[in-house]
Amino acid sequence: MTIQQQLRPYQVLAGRAILESVLRRQGMTFTVEIARQGGKNELSAQLEVLLLTLFMSKGGNLIKASPTFKPQTVTSIMRLKERLNDVGYKGLWRGEHGYIVRLGKARQLFFSADGSSNVVGATAHILLEIDESQDVDKGKYAKEFRPMGSSTNVTTVLYGTAWDDSTLLEEAKQHNLELEAKDGVRRHFQFDWQEVAKYNPNYLQFVEGERARLGESHPLFQTQYCLKPLSGGGGFLSLSQQAQLQGHHSRLRQPPQQGPRPLYVAGIDIAGEAERAEDGILRSLNPKKDSTVLTIGRLDFSVCSEFQKEPQVDIVEHYWWTGKPHAALHPQLVDLLKNVWGCKRVVVDATGVGEAVASFLRAALGSTVVQPFVFTAPSKARLGFALLAAINGGRVKMYAPDGSEEYQEFWREMELAQSHFRRNQTMNFSVTEGEGHDDFLMSLALLVEAAQYTPRSARGRVRELAL
Repeated sequence: MTIQQQLRPYQVLAGRAILESVLRRQGMTFTVEIARQGGKNELSAQLEVLLLTLFMSKGGNLIKASPTFKPQTVTSIMRLKERLNDVGYKGLWRGEHGYIVRLGKARQLFFSADGSSNVVGATAHILLEIDESQDVDKGKYAKEFRPMGSSTNVTTVLYGTAWDDSTLLEEAKQHNLELEAKDGVRRHFQFDWQEVAKYNPNYLQFVEGERARLGESHPLFQTQYCLKPLSGGGGFLSLSQQAQLQGHHSRLRQPPQQGPRPLYVAGIDIAGEAERAEDGILRSLNPKKDSTVLTIGRLDFSVCSEFQKEPQVDIVEHYWWTGKPHAALHPQLVDLLKNVWGCKRVVVDATGVGEAVASFLRAALGSTVVQPFVFTAPSKARLGFALLAAINGGRVKMYAPDGSEEYQEFWREMELAQSHFRRNQTMNFSVTEGEGHDDFLMSLALLVEAAQYTPRSARGRVRELAL
């Protein structure tokens, strides 16, 4: 068996360098970035099989760490066992304690790099691997994993994809590039989606579809496929994205009375009642007050095709209440959503005090219409990424200028919004405290979530085709 088995040329290139360092006991540290689904896990598994084979008589430990035990570490264990079986070791390898795979005297140990895990004490004799190292805490690595190979001068590999410029992987990559510039020895291996696509036409088609869906500038496309790190933060929407968001359709005060009735959806950001005033006053008069914002969107399914699965959503109306108690808003919200616009799907902020409003609306309008949305770090990141994808794809448009305070506040928030990138491919987006609020921004993001709606007739056609 050689390192070339089942591997593509770019995987072989990195694998050979790692293998040489191991066999010559050079103790080098490598950084390997391969576009998402491009085969870094397969490279890792093949290296493990080869090294277990080479050291099965002599013995020693290989250690691999992943950000989480489930599913990442478990997946790595399963992949190694499958590859051992593939090369004829079925019945010869042994599993031990749920996190060790033994072949002869050589052992592959798998650990979680989660902050709560306790891994001090193990020694890496052959190879130390850190999977998805962009998501591993730098302090955890320096204190608990890096010392595992200190007494053995072990070769270390940090695998992953790009994220922001402060990750463990990015810092190790930059250090490697500095060393390469001095001695010419390659330590960093980077293969973006275009390199992977040379060897896999299906992958090319998939990533081109992702580029069309997300947009070239989307953070996930830039980091996961182009392998370009992000800065720690900055403006949430670029000037070009703001231009894409601007539409030309007119604002509506109510649905048209003639002709077919369009489908409408809504996003509602709920004000925190801790900030409410005794009476409803516009934010322009009291800019510190949080507001409840209801955004109405009209769905256009005529743009849907084989390449664009989602409808366009045109923002057609805003409602804006500052300082009005939630209980006083209940009947007005129900009337607007049900009787005026007949919204088919409503996504409402159900975080904290918003939970009561969401429960009331679900009781009044039905659980199939009203979907509560609880803001957490992961869910907000998903919401922000979906909003960026919709803007990049031209699938959400703001009504034309009308001189209203709602229009002005909407664009003020779009211009002020900032993004902050976090570990585990998450992102926060907001207007910085002290500069204003982001109620229109969050209501817009919830509207895009609400636009994930399939008309009953479309579902019927799908069932009909299935038959």
